[in-house]
Amino acid sequence: MRQGPCSEEDCFSLLKQFEHVLEADPLIDEVGFIHPSQFNLLDEEAGSANVYQNELQPNNGTSRKFWNQDHKLGISTDILVQLCKDAKHVFLLAFEEYKRHGNACNESQIENFSCSPGTPESEVMKHSQAVLLISSDFGTAWNARKLILSKKDQLSAFMEELRLSGLILSNSHKSESTWSHRRWIIKMISQRFSTPQEIITKESELVESIGERSKMNYRAWYHRCWLVSYMAIEQVIQELNKSKRWARLHVADSSCFHYRRRLMLKILESLYVKGGNAYDKSEARKIWKEELDWNKELVERYVGREALWLHRRFLSLNWIMYFACNDSDVSPEPGESTIMNEEIAIFIDNEIRLVEFSMTVPDTKFEDFQAQALHAAVYMLWLTKKMPELWRMVEEKLGTEKVKCVMSTIAQERPSLLHHLVNV
Repeated sequence: MRQGPCSEEDCFSLLKQFEHVLEADPLIDEVGFIHPSQFNLLDEEAGSANVYQNELQPNNGTSRKFWNQDHKLGISTDILVQLCKDAKHVFLLAFEEYKRHGNACNESQIENFSCSPGTPESEVMKHSQAVLLISSDFGTAWNARKLILSKKDQLSAFMEELRLSGLILSNSHKSESTWSHRRWIIKMISQRFSTPQEIITKESELVESIGERSKMNYRAWYHRCWLVSYMAIEQVIQELNKSKRWARLHVADSSCFHYRRRLMLKILESLYVKGGNAYDKSEARKIWKEELDWNKELVERYVGREALWLHRRFLSLNWIMYFACNDSDVSPEPGESTIMNEEIAIFIDNEIRLVEFSMTVPDTKFEDFQAQALHAAVYMLWLTKKMPELWRMVEEKLGTEKVKCVMSTIAQERPSLLHHLVNV
């Protein structure tokens, strides 16, 4: 017998109710876990009692379990543990039954995404959905769905799976298994059909919307960076423009700037494509210059934000390598020595001015100014280590005393970092 607030029959009844809600409203786009005390408040905000309170939970004083209104689903927190156990139990039984039947439906069933109700395949898909909405990192359930979907040849099946994983992400923003499954779906679509740019665009928008609700969500931003490999160059440019506003509003979040770097690397790669598909280098140069100017504006406005300085490292090094000193159609090799020219000299001179400006710390206790000075000093030292031929120019422009000041600033705040940079 079960231990807890409900009998075995009652608990499995809850699972049936849960799956009935999901089947009755296939357009549910958000799910969440709700404390029992919040149900009445949700009803008041929605303006009326929800249908599943009236139909599935008699008005006999017992606690409420589910709330469904306007395609939003709430699940009471007091049933989560038992509901998860029951869903896993039923799913594993269904999966064993499916494997006993040869891991496949018959030929007539394979033609349709939804096999006939009651078949092992449909039972696995139904119960795995229930499990994953409660426990999104249950890998066995994801693998079972992959096994079944891999036998499908309808695009609608994979689009429905994207919808389900999006629903799971509405509550489990950082679920690695869900993001990984989503990438698997896109790969399957790309291999079997094609990769419509609309899917990639919607994926990118999904990450941005989740980023608003879940700060520092590296799994989501990694997914967005992964999408770049499926983008055409025109879409890359669009994404650069679209992500600019988000980055401006989240200057301390390195994830968005990492995404912009991935987009810009895609532009660099397109410069050296053989044939007539290579991107215009003058346009790429313009994009890079605009990014450098915009980054400088942010550095000066938002003091002490390390993410901005890290982004500038990438921009500066690649500007020198690809645009200031490389006029050939051949991609420069890593570690290749840089031939100094007037354009590089002007660029470095401007960077030194930015560093000098940033290292001027007002007589204040505002710690962001000290952080700004440290990031500026590290930036300059990092750049000279990546390109040793710049060191002499830095010494000439800054002077011996200023160089000592730069080294002293790093030594006081980040001695281990100084040791690493000096010994690179």
